[in-house]
Amino acid sequence: MIKSIFKWTVAAVAVLIVAAALLAAQTWYFKPLRFSWFLDRALLKHTLEDPELLTSLRLLEPLGIDGHNGKLTDVSVRQEDRVAQQWQQDLDTLHRYDRAAMSPPQQLAYDVMDWYVGMQVESDRWRYHNYPVNPLFGVQSELPTLMATQQSVANRHEAEQYLARLDGYGGKFEQVLEGLRLREERGIIPPAFVVHKVLEQMRAFVGVPAEQNMLYIAFSDKLKAATGISDDQRGELLAMARDRITGGVYPAYDQLIAYFERLQTKAHGNNGAWALPDGDAFYAFAVRQNTTTDMTPEELHQLGLAEVTRIDAEMDAILRAQGYTEGSVGARMTVLGNEPRFLYTNTDAGRAECLTDFQKIIDDVSAGMSVAFNHLPKSKVQVKRVPAFKEKTSPQAYYDPPPLDGSRPGTFWVSLRDVGEIKKFAMRTLAYHEAVPGHHFQISIARELKDVSTLQRVLPFTAYAEGWALYAERLAKELGYENDPFDDLGRLRDEQFRAVRLVVDTGMHYKRWTREQAIAYMIDKTGMPEGDVVAEVERYLVWPGQALAYKTGMLKILELRARAQQALGDRFDLKEFHDQVLLAGALPLGVLEARIDRWIEYRRR
Repeated sequence: MIKSIFKWTVAAVAVLIVAAALLAAQTWYFKPLRFSWFLDRALLKHTLEDPELLTSLRLLEPLGIDGHNGKLTDVSVRQEDRVAQQWQQDLDTLHRYDRAAMSPPQQLAYDVMDWYVGMQVESDRWRYHNYPVNPLFGVQSELPTLMATQQSVANRHEAEQYLARLDGYGGKFEQVLEGLRLREERGIIPPAFVVHKVLEQMRAFVGVPAEQNMLYIAFSDKLKAATGISDDQRGELLAMARDRITGGVYPAYDQLIAYFERLQTKAHGNNGAWALPDGDAFYAFAVRQNTTTDMTPEELHQLGLAEVTRIDAEMDAILRAQGYTEGSVGARMTVLGNEPRFLYTNTDAGRAECLTDFQKIIDDVSAGMSVAFNHLPKSKVQVKRVPAFKEKTSPQAYYDPPPLDGSRPGTFWVSLRDVGEIKKFAMRTLAYHEAVPGHHFQISIARELKDVSTLQRVLPFTAYAEGWALYAERLAKELGYENDPFDDLGRLRDEQFRAVRLVVDTGMHYKRWTREQAIAYMIDKTGMPEGDVVAEVERYLVWPGQALAYKTGMLKILELRARAQQALGDRFDLKEFHDQVLLAGALPLGVLEARIDRWIEYRRR
C-alpha cells in the first residue's frame, strides 16, 4: 500500500511539474492564459533586456537576483531590431484579448498598454531621429551617473559587479558609435552646440587622473560603507577600479571624442526637427507621443501664445502692487531676481544653505498633504547637488524616483553651478514641482500601489507626470503655501515658463525659429537667467516635443477637475478626485479623461 501511494505521489508530482513547465512555456512564448500574466511578461521581457534600467528600478533584487548589476545595456543595432520585433509581438498578442469581456480595471490596463505599445511600434520609424550623445542626458554622462548615484556596492560581490561594468565601457561605446555612424549616413547630424558641448564635457571627464574621476570617487565612498571588506581588500579593489578607468573607460571616451572631433566639420547649424529627414512628420509624431493627444503643432503654438498673454497680465498686476512698474514683465523679473534679498552667496556656505532651505520647504509641505489626499507616499525625498561634472549643462533641477524595493529615497537634484541662478522667491514652486506634491509624490504613490499591474506602476507618460507636477504647483498655492506675493510671482513665472515652452518648442521645430530667437523670447517673457534659458532651449532642441507635455497635462487635469466640480456640486470631493488621478499609475491623457468621466457618472448615482 505504501509503495503504491509513493508511486502515485511521484507520478502526480511529475504531472504537476510537466503542467507547470507547459504553463510557463505558454506564458512566456505564446498568449498567456491570464491578461495579468501578459502584462507582467511584457514588462519582464523588456526590462530583462535593459540591465541599467533594472539597476535603477531594483525590481529583481528582492528576489535575490542581481546579475544584471554587472552588465551594461546592449544598444547595438541588432539588439534594437530585436526590441522592435518584441514590441510588435506584444501589440499583436494584446489585440488577441477580448477587451469587452474584461473587468473595468483590466480594461484600463488594456487601454494603457494599447496606447503605450502602439506608440513604441510606431516610433521605430524614427529610431535614429535622436542624439544618444548629448550634453543634457546622453549616455556619456548618464552611465557614469547611474553607477555613481544608483548602483549599490554594499559588499565584495557588488564591488566586483561595479568593476565588471567598468570593463564594459569599451563594448558599450562601440555600440553607441555604430548607431552614431548610421545616423550620420542618414543625414541626422546633431546641432553644432551638441557637438561642441559634449566634446567639452567628455574632455573634462577624461582630463583628470583616474583617482579624481567621479567613477573612482563614488566607488571609494561606497566601499567605505560596505560590509565584510578589509582595508587591504578595499585598497586592492580601488586599484582595480583605477586600472579599469585608465585602461578601459578613458580609451572608450577617447573613441567618442575622436568621432565628435571629426563631426565638427559637418555640424554647422542649431536647427529644429524640421531640418531632419522627414522632419515635419517626425515632429508631428513627437508631439503626439509627448502630449498623448491629437493636438497639432499649430494648435499648441496658439495655445501657448494665449497662455503667455494671460499669465503676463497676472504677473504684471502683482509686480505693480509691489512697486515694480517700469519695463516688460520679464525685465522687471530680471531686476527682482538680482536683488540681494532673493539671492544666496555664491560660496560653499551659500550652496549648503540653499540645499537646507529646499529640504525645509519639502518637509513643511509634506506635513500638510493630508488635507488634500487620502493616500500619502511612504518614500521620503532627499535634496542633493547635481554631480559637478554634468551640472554645467544640466537643467536647474530634476528628480530621480526611489526604486521599487524602497531601498533608497527619491532624490531632488539641484544644479549649483552658480547659486546666483537660484532665486529664493522661486524655490517653493520648484520644490513643489519636483518633490511634494509633484513628481516625488505622484511617482512614489504609483510605485507603492498594490492593486495594479507592475507595468502601470512604472510606465512613463510625460504629459501626465509633468502635467501633474505643474498642477501640484497650483495646488500648493490653493492650499495656502504661497501666500507671499513674491513666492506667487515665482509660481507664475514658472507657469509662464511652461507656457513659453509651448511657443518655443513649436517655434523651433515647426515654425523654424533659430536657437537665438527662442532664447531671446524666453528671456523677455520670463526674466529667467540667461544660463537657465540656454540650458532649457538646448534641451528642447535635442528632445523635440517633450517640453509641450507640461502645460498640456496641467490644463487637462484642471479641465477634468472643473468638469467634476460642475457636475457633482456639493458631492465633489478633492481627495477622491486625486485618488482617481493618482491610483492607477501614469495614464495617457485620453485614458485619464475616460477614467474621470466614469467616476463622475458613478458619483452622480
